[in-house]
Amino acid sequence: MEGRIEQKYAEIFALKGKIAAITGAGGVLCGEMARALASLGAKVAVMDLREDAAKAVADGIKKEGGEAVPVAVNVLERKSLEDALKKTEDSLGGVDILINGAGGNHKMATTSETLEFFDIPPDAVQFVFNLNCSGTILPSQVFGKAMAKKKSGLILNIASMAAYRPLTKVLAYSAAKAAVANFTQWLAVHMARNYSVNIRVNAIAPGFFLTEQNRFLLTDEKTGQLTARGKAIIEHTPMGRFGEPSDLIGAVVWLCSPSASFVTGAVIAVDGGFSAYSGV
Repeated sequence: MEGRIEQKYAEIFALKGKIAAITGAGGVLCGEMARALASLGAKVAVMDLREDAAKAVADGIKKEGGEAVPVAVNVLERKSLEDALKKTEDSLGGVDILINGAGGNHKMATTSETLEFFDIPPDAVQFVFNLNCSGTILPSQVFGKAMAKKKSGLILNIASMAAYRPLTKVLAYSAAKAAVANFTQWLAVHMARNYSVNIRVNAIAPGFFLTEQNRFLLTDEKTGQLTARGKAIIEHTPMGRFGEPSDLIGAVVWLCSPSASFVTGAVIAVDGGFSAYSGV
């Protein structure tokens, strides 16, 4: 009996043989996702605008015994995405999982002591909206169409705490991530109602993780010490620390696995309690 129970629950979390495409996987957070899924038996297309970064992650996965291919892709160009899908299908097989990890902020779309809201250039705001919002919608169109044809698949988007608690300074990023959360719910309904109930669309909403995109806001470039903003975040995070890339893996694996077969349209906070804390 015990063996059968263990096998049952091992199977519902199983990813062995699944084909996963992850955009932005040359970066810290999505690179960790790529390594985690590969270690659980998934075959991974490591996708990034920077081909060298994608290759470094894919090579690391292969060195550890996993299966991965690097794929250069621009998530804002349909032709590039179509080529990336074909390369993945030719190299690994039909895609079961798409993780839309490409995203980020821009200094010129962030208010500061030297840049007031009134002076933020429109092209900087557009850059952030395109990267985060369009960079989620376009891959979902290209890869989602293939999923619709086979009537199964999983799309996982990356929202943010900024989608629910608009953060000072990062106006464009907060608005763009709110759009990603809304799109996640819209697409979940659209795919289930029009194509297949076996196509699920969810998102995670990370709290604060130190990345190259936000390091300039949270730490002092010269000393490496926390800025006032960095300290305020820690003070408002009940767990008292920034997230580590590995902290995202439990939620990612759950949402990508059969164990979440009745979960769609969900946006899961992974934030150390930030969203639960009122500050008093």
